Amino acid sequence: MDSERTLIEKLRRRDEGAFLELVERYHGYLIALANVFVSNRAVAEEVLQEAWLAVLRGIDRFEERSSFKTWISRIVMNLARTRGVRESRMVSFSDFAEREVERSEPAVDSARFRSSSDEYPDHWSVAPRPWNLDPEAQLLNKETMAVLEQAIHSLPEAQRLVLTMRDIQGWNAEEVCNALTISETNQRVLLHRARSKVRGFLENHYSNSGAERRESDRDRSGNNLQGSDRAHNGLPGTTIAAG
Repeated sequence: MDSERTLIEKLRRRDEGAFLELVERYHGYLIALANVFVSNRAVAEEVLQEAWLAVLRGIDRFEERSSFKTWISRIVMNLARTRGVRESRMVSFSDFAEREVERSEPAVDSARFRSSSDEYPDHWSVAPRPWNLDPEAQLLNKETMAVLEQAIHSLPEAQRLVLTMRDIQGWNAEEVCNALTISETNQRVLLHRARSKVRGFLENHYSNSGAERRESDRDRSGNNLQGSDRAHNGLPGTTIAAG
């Protein structure tokens, strides 16, 4: 909150550095937000340019009844909705989220659980694989970050936005609900589904990668063994180092 107030005061003084900080702090999240309401990222960028001007023009009238993030988010959503009308793609995020939540969508594939006729019904048939035994090392790994970005990008729009706000931008549940005008229940469902899908995506990736590495290791071992046999039997194509 102190950081926000300092930024607000600097913006009111028309501090150029404060504007650059504003863009750096919120651009990534706001692009994702605008993109929910318009047809593509290029249009979302145009909406955001309008939003920055609106923020600068309206900063003196900002009464701090809500958080600065929420205020900016509502400016972006209002502009994006207006642009969406011109594109005949008008959609209320709350309605959009409601429809997504209402769709039956298990967080985990039902095949992962034992059947009702089993001795232990509804227990795991295949337990989740520990893809992140060392979470800190994994997050520092470029491959993991690339896979994580791909997983998030593959999510449905409402889930991707809520996950981005909560887990990447650090918003709390109340802030997300206020900014997106959705119920706490819908926010929780969207977040749970998004997290489950991302975890499953990562699990599958590392399970498959592990299998491929094991297969590659077996191939190399087999080739090395065959090479050794050829050397011992004086087969053609082998190179014997001079002693």
